[in-house]
Amino acid sequence: MEEQNPYRSPNAAIVETAGEELAGRGVRLGAAIIDGVIMLVILLPIMYFGGYWQAATAAAAAGQQVGLGTTLMWAAIGFIVFLVVQGVPLNATGQTWGKRITGIKIVDLAGNKPPIGKLIGLRYLPVGVASNIPFIGPIISIVNVLLIFRADRRCGHDLIAGTRVVQAK
Repeated sequence: MEEQNPYRSPNAAIVETAGEELAGRGVRLGAAIIDGVIMLVILLPIMYFGGYWQAATAAAAAGQQVGLGTTLMWAAIGFIVFLVVQGVPLNATGQTWGKRITGIKIVDLAGNKPPIGKLIGLRYLPVGVASNIPFIGPIISIVNVLLIFRADRRCGHDLIAGTRVVQAK
């Protein structure tokens, strides 16, 4: 007679995820680079004419960094520009411009296009905010992207949002 062991792991069926092929790490990197270049082309002139470069130069000349308020303001401006540039394709297809060019897309764990609120509020905003925290922000950013080397190829922002990146059909 077998006893019930309360510490025994439960029997659970392993459920296969949707049959979509996960996007390769190199393709995801390429999409991120394309998105980064797009953002730089738009943000650098805004930062120059908006006074950020003057503030950064003055702070550097004094042996200091740009103040936290200035950093947060420009992070918010950058996020707003991101929403303007990437919001429409993210909402329509679950793709940024870089993902569209490289033929990949963001889906939820069931294989469906996630709602735009989930993409912005869970996938982009938490890591974007955390990456701007002095001292630990860069560490969070590095850990976020290094998680792609797991078997499921999901970065930290994918784990937070319950998403994955697959080949677009």
